[in-house]
Formats: sequence, C-alpha cells, structure tokens
Amino acid sequence: MDQDRLGGLHSPKPMLAGQRVLVTGGAGFVGSHLTEALLDAGAQVAVFDNGSTGQWRFLDGAYEQYPGKLRQCRGHLSDTELLCAAMSGSDLVIHLAANADIRHGVEYPDRDFEQNLGGTQIVLRMMHQLGIKRIAFASTGAVYGDNTSFKINEACPFPVQNSFYGASKVAAEALISAYAAAFDMQTYIFRFVPMVGERYSHGHIFDFVKKLRNDPDRVEVFGTGQERKYCLYVRDAMQAVCVGVEQGDLPVNIFNVGNNSSYTISEVLDWVAHDMQVEPGIVFTGRRWTGDNPNMHLDSARMRALGWYPKLSLREAVHRTVSYLLDNPWLLARDS
Repeated sequence: MDQDRLGGLHSPKPMLAGQRVLVTGGAGFVGSHLTEALLDAGAQVAVFDNGSTGQWRFLDGAYEQYPGKLRQCRGHLSDTELLCAAMSGSDLVIHLAANADIRHGVEYPDRDFEQNLGGTQIVLRMMHQLGIKRIAFASTGAVYGDNTSFKINEACPFPVQNSFYGASKVAAEALISAYAAAFDMQTYIFRFVPMVGERYSHGHIFDFVKKLRNDPDRVEVFGTGQERKYCLYVRDAMQAVCVGVEQGDLPVNIFNVGNNSSYTISEVLDWVAHDMQVEPGIVFTGRRWTGDNPNMHLDSARMRALGWYPKLSLREAVHRTVSYLLDNPWLLARDS
C-alpha cells in the first residue's frame, strides 16, 4: 500500500488528553507500556486482554498512579458481547491483541490467521456497529518479508512473504484500509521493528538470558552471529504511537517505527553476558529459523518528520531488559 495514494486530508483531530481509548492486548509487554503512555498523555484507557500472554500485574503501577482513569476488561475477542461493552463510548481503538510468535508459525499455521486476521475483523466489525471511526493497529516490519533493500520505507513493494505472521499482518492491514474506504474510518498503522525493554517476555534477548541462567558456561545461538538487528526501546516505540494518532491526518496513515542504530547478534550476546557477569562458550548453528528477517533497516523518516525519534540507546535498552528479567525470574519460568 502506497500511503501517498490513499486519499486526502481529514479535519484536525483532538489530542489524546480527555480521549476514551480502548487498547486490545493492553496488559502485555507492549500493551502495558502503551497504556501508561496514553495515561501520561491524559487519556482515559480501557484495557481488553485475555491474559494468555499478558500479565495484569504489569498495570499495577498505572492503577495506583491514575485512579479512575484505567479500566480492565478480561476476555477473548471472540466474546463479542463483552468486547462490545468494553468498546462502547470509545473515541479511539488501538488494536494490539495478536499472536506475536513468528518462530512457531510453521508448527501452528492457523494461529496467526485466527488471532491476527480474525481478531482484527472482529474488532473492525464491532467498531462499525458502534460508530467508532478511529483505529490504530500494531503491525510489523515483517510485512516487508525477506527484503534485500538497505533501507525500507513505507512505499516499498512487499516481496514474497516468508512467515505466516507477516502474511497475517499484511492481510490485516488490507482489511483495515478496506474498512476505512467503506465506512469513512481513520486508521493508523504502525510497522514496528522488534522491541525490547522492561516486561519483555519473548525474543532473542529473553532466550539468551534464559539459556545463560540454565548454563552460564555454554550457549547455542541460531545463525552466524553476524545477523544485524534494528531493535527499539519499547517506551520510545509507544511514544511514536501517541505522536502518530495525534498528528496523522490521512484516512490511512502508515508509519514505520524503527531505529537507525543496530547491533549484531554477537554484540548483543556479549552485552547480555557482561550484564549477567558470565563468560560462556558460544556455539553458532549457522541456521536461521523460518521467518527471521535479519538486517532489516526500516526508514522512519515519516515518523521523524512529526517530531518523534528514539531517545534511549540500544545498549541501555538491552541493559534494562536484562536487569528486568533477572529481577523478575517468574517471567523466565514461562515458555518463550
């Protein structure tokens, strides 16, 4: 989808202060940080989450800091009566609820489409029934597939998809844009690089910490160690969402949200080992898992033109991630 061909300008929108926002998947790693960012911006937030991957304890601090501004709704998107009640009266829906585990897509190919595409269809249908006109959607850089471009902007054509996760997100984006055209909705699509930070619960840093806690002397790593990752501190990424929904003025607004800084897998493993005070022997498998897209540099110039930029260095973001995991071993006890 080329954003420059998606239509004219909408009238200026209200800022987040005073807005009623529903966040699906708002109790998990990413969603809890977004919920806090929205509350900081003055919004009233309802969180809809089934608790399957999210942890409601992540929101304890927000409840204390913003009494009366945060409401939790426990349930599955398939429970449309409950979802409708939670969504009713919202000015904006931010849809995060999804299966985000790319690696196991080959084992469970239906999961991505049932949760990511099917869940998006349910949210859009409920919004249309209730007359809610604004939706923000958490997409991913994985929609660009195994792209060989050095720096990828939002107008880049999609190559052949190499993961069920990326394919389901492409399909969900298309469905959202169709609703925008059919029902005069305004949408905001954010294509994120992988995020790290406090409450992080799956991904390569999680795997390294878990493996090194189990065996500090040896760690096996997929690939060659030279694969490059463009990651982003989760709180910086959630600030991008707030900026985008406040300033995006097209019927369909598409934003890459990434970082110009990166690290190789070998570098980040060294950082993790340093923070854990271990010196393991490292075995590289030379194999990549299906759907892994290393060296993907998303061009976030459109987002930066609105005044957003990441503030925290990747090294500090990794340090905070490792420290949080070590301080919260209950997270490491869960399956990655």
